[in-house]
Amino acid sequence: MSDRPEMFEGTDRIWMDGEFVDFEDAQTHVLTHALHYGTGVFEGVRCYDTEQGPAIFRWEEHLDRLYKSAKPYDLDIEFSKAELTEATTELIETEGFESCYIRPIVYYGFDSLGVSPKSCPTKTTIAAWPWGAYLGEEALEEGVDVMVSSWRKHASSQIPTNIKTTGLYVNSMLAGEEARRNGYTEAIVLNKEGNVAEGPGENIFMVRDGEIYTPGLAESILEGITRNTAITLAEEMGYTVHEEATISRGELYTADELFFTGTAAEVTPIRSVDDNEIGEGTKGPVTDELQTAFFDVIESGDREEWFHYV
Repeated sequence: MSDRPEMFEGTDRIWMDGEFVDFEDAQTHVLTHALHYGTGVFEGVRCYDTEQGPAIFRWEEHLDRLYKSAKPYDLDIEFSKAELTEATTELIETEGFESCYIRPIVYYGFDSLGVSPKSCPTKTTIAAWPWGAYLGEEALEEGVDVMVSSWRKHASSQIPTNIKTTGLYVNSMLAGEEARRNGYTEAIVLNKEGNVAEGPGENIFMVRDGEIYTPGLAESILEGITRNTAITLAEEMGYTVHEEATISRGELYTADELFFTGTAAEVTPIRSVDDNEIGEGTKGPVTDELQTAFFDVIESGDREEWFHYV
């Protein structure tokens, strides 16, 4: 095995356009349309080692979003959902993963370099690799320090915000790197109106007076699948959830609790915003209860409608 980035150690094969190829051979041309114009869509999915064995969490919902994401860009995925499911399952099995992160990506390949991709082929790839807590294991317990980024989230009237497009994550990268350069773990991004949108790769929730608030789709957010999971669990636990909320920047500083959700971030508490301590500066009781419920589901795997078993 050749030298590889740390996160890819132990990954031998990647599925590309119907075939499994060796890690070193999983390449694309430097004149690929998506490399120049960001014309691709993708998903981030987790497979967990549950009590009932390896299981992909909310795979069907992620697949549905992948196909929906492809539509505005006229990306014609030539493989069925069943074929992508079979390929992903086989990839996890042959790599011997009990848990892993899965990255399906669909993009315009090489043919021409005009802005129009109409003559470019659609390429489909699936990779998987072991990946722990996105913001660090410590963050799940102690929370993270964040800043409000100077970069704003683009509006859905400019580029669709409810789908995962590769090129749009330049916005996320700028916000996240700005935060890290300034000594913070992560950023919060405001929309063009100056209201809270989301994190660079996470949805955000606020707790106030025992009720839970999260920005709605009209606030230029991604309709996160873990966001939906958190809303479902919170409502089942008896909490009132305002899932179409408008949250001002000032409300962040006076919140009782804040937390991120996402496939990578899972349920991560926020302990400070712009050096303003949130609540007691620790994981709050509502966040703790919801996080516990989330990981109980993950560990048990007992909600069959949310798992695809490998």
